[in-house]
Amino acid sequence: MATIKNLNAHDRPPEKVRATYKKYQHVRLSEIEQDPDVIDLEKLDQDDLPDPFIILESLSSEGLREAFDEFMGKGHLSHKTHGTALIEGVPVIAHKRVSGLRMIPSLIPPTIQSKLLSLMLHRDLSDPSHQTNLHLHYDIQYPNVSNHGSGTDDTKDTPQSYASFFEADPSLALTAKDPNIHKAITVQNMLDKKLRWVTLGGQYNWTTKVYPDGPPPAFPADIARLLGAAFPETDAQAAIVNFYSANDTLSMHRDVSEKCDVGLISVSIGCDGLFMISHDDGEGCEVIRLRSGDAVYMSGRSRFAWHGVPKIIPETCPTWLRDWPGPEYPFWQGWMSGKRINLNVRQMTDAKPNQDAALAL
Repeated sequence: MATIKNLNAHDRPPEKVRATYKKYQHVRLSEIEQDPDVIDLEKLDQDDLPDPFIILESLSSEGLREAFDEFMGKGHLSHKTHGTALIEGVPVIAHKRVSGLRMIPSLIPPTIQSKLLSLMLHRDLSDPSHQTNLHLHYDIQYPNVSNHGSGTDDTKDTPQSYASFFEADPSLALTAKDPNIHKAITVQNMLDKKLRWVTLGGQYNWTTKVYPDGPPPAFPADIARLLGAAFPETDAQAAIVNFYSANDTLSMHRDVSEKCDVGLISVSIGCDGLFMISHDDGEGCEVIRLRSGDAVYMSGRSRFAWHGVPKIIPETCPTWLRDWPGPEYPFWQGWMSGKRINLNVRQMTDAKPNQDAALAL
């Protein structure tokens, strides 16, 4: 089995993988529904799974309910109001040709998805310690202290409150560091299309493909606890939150810059997306249609698999989510109707971040 130390983040995927990616990058939307090679988790009959799918295990519904209730906070009524009923024992689906891959359809209920969005986009995006794809070329002017708050009453996890970019004047300019190369953009440009990712916790440099030296910013504790209920094997230390609009893609790549082989967590929110992941042999691929609330865990051999997003399927955001961020932000009401947000979480090192700092002393 490959180990993370033997892999290079700059490698190119095999030709067959690139060809499959290109095929689905250009596939017509009308063809996706009829394509037998697209795995649709929603349509799988879990009582009669076809080969090569198997039910690997079931997650404890009771444990998930407790985590969801804690995440929603004291003001939330009960797990009955999460927007969907948790079945007893949440099935985890595996695939024989992608060892270690776990697919969990509809893991994250609607209320949790909505709050995750609010935390990541109102609170964490506005934290200057969390870098974005725009920081390399633009001077980011952050809004003033929030009038709305962080969207959470768990103040011990949010020692400082920042205003949301959704509260800012949409015409607020973000000046280019080199105006000879880039033009200034506005907050509206940023949120409409220009913002492609923000990093939480460990601040991965997507240009050099390395983590910087020194202790990273703290990973949001409330999000870490939530994910830990479903994926206790992974200590959430770093994440990239990807922002997709229609026609956006994510090239095939491997996440191999971390210092440990612990599994990767991926949570989808918003419009459907086609997710590609290579087989154990590195040649063939599976194409999975991921919907809002679906989760994927990449462990074992799949931890090093080539993966990417060749297609976003527009107009598939769930009706209950399309209005986000809601009437409280009238200029942006309905922003999520055309977006897909993907939370990708990983563990950087076998040691806890504070252990790394202690070892450096």
